[in-house]
Amino acid sequence: MSIARKWVFPILWIVVFAVIAAALAKIAFFPDRTEASDPVSPTAEIVDPQYVVARGTVSNDVTLSGTVAADAAVPVPATGTGEVREVYVGLGAWVNAGQEILLLKGQVPNPDGTMSNDWSTVTAPVSGVLSSFAALVGQQFAVGDAVGQIAPPGFHVSGSIPPEQLYRLIQRPSEAQVTITGGPAPFTCTNLTITTPLPGQGTGTGSGQGGTGGGESGPTVTCTVPGDVTVFAGLAAQLVIAGGIAEDVLIAPITAVEGASGTGNVYVVLPDGSTEQREVTLGLNDGVNVEITGGLDEGETILQFVPGAPAPTDGMPLPGQCIETPDGTICG
Repeated sequence: MSIARKWVFPILWIVVFAVIAAALAKIAFFPDRTEASDPVSPTAEIVDPQYVVARGTVSNDVTLSGTVAADAAVPVPATGTGEVREVYVGLGAWVNAGQEILLLKGQVPNPDGTMSNDWSTVTAPVSGVLSSFAALVGQQFAVGDAVGQIAPPGFHVSGSIPPEQLYRLIQRPSEAQVTITGGPAPFTCTNLTITTPLPGQGTGTGSGQGGTGGGESGPTVTCTVPGDVTVFAGLAAQLVIAGGIAEDVLIAPITAVEGASGTGNVYVVLPDGSTEQREVTLGLNDGVNVEITGGLDEGETILQFVPGAPAPTDGMPLPGQCIETPDGTICG
C-alpha cells in the first residue's frame, strides 16, 4: 500500500495533468480549420418550376356581373304631316302593336294647284304601356316626330365585359345562364348580343333592349329575360356565357404561354436542361389553362412561367393547386 501511495498515485496524477495540458495546447495553438464559404460562389441552385404537358378538359365559361333593367321605351313616330284630328287612347293605356293611337289630317297639292286632304293614322309600333303621350286635337306634327312613347313589358340583363375576354367568345353564343341574387332558379337568357359603342356614339344610347344598361364605354353583353320569369329592375345578376368545352385535349397553364388566343410561345425544357422557345397554336382558354392544338406533344416538359413575366397575382390557383373562395373550391 505504501508503494502505491509513493509511486503509483503520483504517476497517475502526472499522466492526467499531462493529458489536460496537451488538450489545452491543441485548442489554443492548433484549432480545427473549416473551409470558409465563398459568398461569390453560391452553393444552392434555383430551378424554374416546370410543367409536363398532359391531357385535360378546358371549359370556356365566361362569368360576368350584370343588372336587370326594363326594356327601353319605344318612340311612336308620326307617319304623316298635319294636324291631330282624333285621339284614340290616353296616357297610361295599354296598347297592342298596330293599334291606332291618333289620326292626322294634312294637305297635299294636286296637279291643278288645288289642295287635297291627306289622312294618316299613327299606330303603336310595339305592345306596352303608353308611358309618354300628350297629343291634343289641333296639335301639329311632322313626319317622324314622336307623338309619345311606349314602355314594353319586357326586361333584359346587361353587364360590361373586359375587352380581353372577347377573345374567349370568338364564336359568339346566343344565350347565357343567368342567376338573380335572391331571385328564382337560374334560367336561360336569350337573344344575347355583345355591343361596343362606336367612335362618337354617346354612352347610354338606346337599343332594342334598353341601351348599354348604364352607359358603359366598353363592350356590353345584353340578353332578354323570358316573359315567364319574374324579375324587377335594379336586381343584381350573374351571367355565365358558355364559350365551348374541349375534352381530352392537350393543355398548359396560361402562365406558361406568351399569348392567350390563336398563337403563343412556350419554353420547352431540353434534355440537357436548357430551354428553347417554341410557337404553339391555342384553342379554348378557361382563364387558368389553355388548350394546345399544335406545337407540343404529350409528355414534353415546359417552363411553368414565362421567363421574366411577373408571377400571377389575381388569386387564381396554379395547375395542381386548389383554393377556397366564397363561391366554392377552385382548382387549377
